[in-house]
Amino acid sequence: MIRAMMIEDYEGVYKLWKQTKGFGIRSIDDSREGLERFLRRNPTTSIVAEEEGEIVGSILCGHDGRNGCFYHVCVAEEHRMKGIGTQMAKMAMDALRAEKINQVCLIAFTDNQVGNQFWEQSGWKRREDLNYYDLSLNEENETTFNR
Repeated sequence: MIRAMMIEDYEGVYKLWKQTKGFGIRSIDDSREGLERFLRRNPTTSIVAEEEGEIVGSILCGHDGRNGCFYHVCVAEEHRMKGIGTQMAKMAMDALRAEKINQVCLIAFTDNQVGNQFWEQSGWKRREDLNYYDLSLNEENETTFNR
């Protein structure tokens, strides 16, 4: 079942994130409180895939009123190649369209071969005409990567 994410999904979503190789988890933003804040701001656009009561896929999706963005897109390894990622992305994009958002972006780590291949095969274009910058406003919000 593909459906909108709710805060009650947190434990299952976090478990999926922890089990996904190469996944980066932020100490504050990806806490229960951080996800609750994100979902309050974006109540219809984040998506989960559930099978037999277990979360097997997730997309955090939000927008700023102009552009949408996908974060933390993942499907459990044993559930890949079944169309789950495609279905979740479609549902998230439909939710963005319903809110009159006309463009969506995402960030994929360069060493994420599975993710980059998925997005390229799904018709997404890799941009080479810009540089991506970020600046941490809270040094306590550390990112750790699953190995």
